[in-house]
Amino acid sequence: MPYTLDRRTLLQALAATPVIAGAAAPLKVIDAHNHFNFHNRPDWAEADRRVIEAADKLGIEQLCCSIVPPERPMTMEGCRLCNQWMAEGMKRYPGRVLGYAIVNPGYGQAAVDEVRRNVEEHGFIGVKLYNDFRVTDPKTAPILELAAKLRIPILQHAGHTTWLPSPQPNISDAGHVAEAARRFPETMFICAHICGGGDWEWSIKALRDAPTAYFDTSGSVADEGTVEFAVKTLGADRVLFACDLSMTTSVGRIRGAAISETDRRKLMGENMQQILARRIR
Repeated sequence: MPYTLDRRTLLQALAATPVIAGAAAPLKVIDAHNHFNFHNRPDWAEADRRVIEAADKLGIEQLCCSIVPPERPMTMEGCRLCNQWMAEGMKRYPGRVLGYAIVNPGYGQAAVDEVRRNVEEHGFIGVKLYNDFRVTDPKTAPILELAAKLRIPILQHAGHTTWLPSPQPNISDAGHVAEAARRFPETMFICAHICGGGDWEWSIKALRDAPTAYFDTSGSVADEGTVEFAVKTLGADRVLFACDLSMTTSVGRIRGAAISETDRRKLMGENMQQILARRIR
């Protein structure tokens, strides 16, 4: 008889607290990469609420989110507006939603100041970089240096997408993230969405010699064996549970992965808790 996992069993598995002597502490499930909605649609607040509702159903206690401007390249005004909306979202869901500041590094000191202001004034927990510049571009260096000083991670939009007919020209891949990690060894990097499309096996291998770089498991691609390969290649300490709005798929791939329960706990929240604990308050 095939094994089935209903929602109640899933929630119990995610949130269960062992009661035996010496058992591990309750696990806080943290989504390391998600999004709230740009306010260009009349139902943006309802769309945000649905993200929280999905997290409730799936046992996700905290979501690390950003709002991405639609224009390319991103303008400074667009980034400021999205960060303002993100700060407001954190206030709507206090303690539940944590914010990444999104910036275009091409704006130099203005981008640096925007990151610092949101971390210091609004408690943002990291920086989201998109595809305006590759992470190895010299223009990103001031942002990477500031992140090291503030002890916050860089969440880098990434993908090894050579199969696309019109690939994003400045997209970073795991090789670029690994190179940036070698250049800036004090900076923490999160390479986004192993399961976002492209050659995930190449991407995981490319990151293996960059110990300050993590990979998040988000994305809509449900290839078998991705999580297991990441844990085997990088070690469970460098893999982070994340959704990037693919909520049920992302939870399912972690719960269904053939890894130890100790490693599963690391992916689902313990690793991200350690990253968050490093931030200078």
